[in-house]
Amino acid sequence: RYRQHHQVGVEVLGVADADLDVEVLALGDRYLRGLGLDGFTLRLNSLGDPACRPAYLETLRGYLHLHAGSLCEEHGHKIDQNPLRILDCKKPGCRQVSAGAPSLTEVLCEDCAEHFARVREGLDALEIPYLVDPQLVRGLDYYTRTTFEATLAIGDGGELTILAGGRYDGLVEVLGGPSTPGIGFGSGIERVLLACDAQQVLQSSPASPSVFVVDATDGRAARSLVAELRAEGISVDRAYDGRSMKSQFKAADRSGASLALVVGAAEVEAGTVTIRPLRGEGAQREVPRAELMAEIRAELQLNPGATT
Repeated sequence: RYRQHHQVGVEVLGVADADLDVEVLALGDRYLRGLGLDGFTLRLNSLGDPACRPAYLETLRGYLHLHAGSLCEEHGHKIDQNPLRILDCKKPGCRQVSAGAPSLTEVLCEDCAEHFARVREGLDALEIPYLVDPQLVRGLDYYTRTTFEATLAIGDGGELTILAGGRYDGLVEVLGGPSTPGIGFGSGIERVLLACDAQQVLQSSPASPSVFVVDATDGRAARSLVAELRAEGISVDRAYDGRSMKSQFKAADRSGASLALVVGAAEVEAGTVTIRPLRGEGAQREVPRAELMAEIRAELQLNPGATT
């Protein structure tokens, strides 16, 4: 598929302990819940290892050959090449056949069965809900044992995979390195953002500025004041395009700012700025330019080092 894909990834190399699988799964669960997402399903399976998977693949091939006529056009002639990919196919024919396929978790060797049981025990102990899904597979041979996905139901009856991962103890060796266990997951950023939009999480209202500068001269005073206020950590906005004072005050009111700083010809000549409260009580007053920051902080009830 010709598309650009961005993801958040987690990888751990060098540890084969099933408890690490639990830790990675728990991290993925916290990551999604930390974004505010809920209602997703964590699906879990075991792919076995080179000791127990070959016998299962032969059994699976025999089953798929019996139902080859029901498979989709793409996979009907690929049974001998990679039968696991057929279990991952989402087309109706393949899904119907896969539903009755033999399960790998039923024929795991002793070591893989113990590993899978330990992973499930850990998730249960941490009260992380999950669903064992025998159809959850990976089509690449270097994947072993634990595999998992987090899926979210979408409006058309389908599912959106927002996180997927597994153990890949054979990957480093395939790439020419020493035998090195590994596990990790990837979470597609675009898909996660779609899920966040669908559940209306990460929705925050734009923060209102604390101060709005109204410049009735030529805009130079506003330019300088805005830069100085931001340097002091005070949020500020202003109007542009030489708008009238009336228009600027309307903009100041719409902005939600607490204070308006007004600079007209009289203020420029006197070296002062007029502070006008826009919310609640308080009297308008004119202050010397040198005292402005202290006055603003007092008005906003900020400490000298505080920001807003």
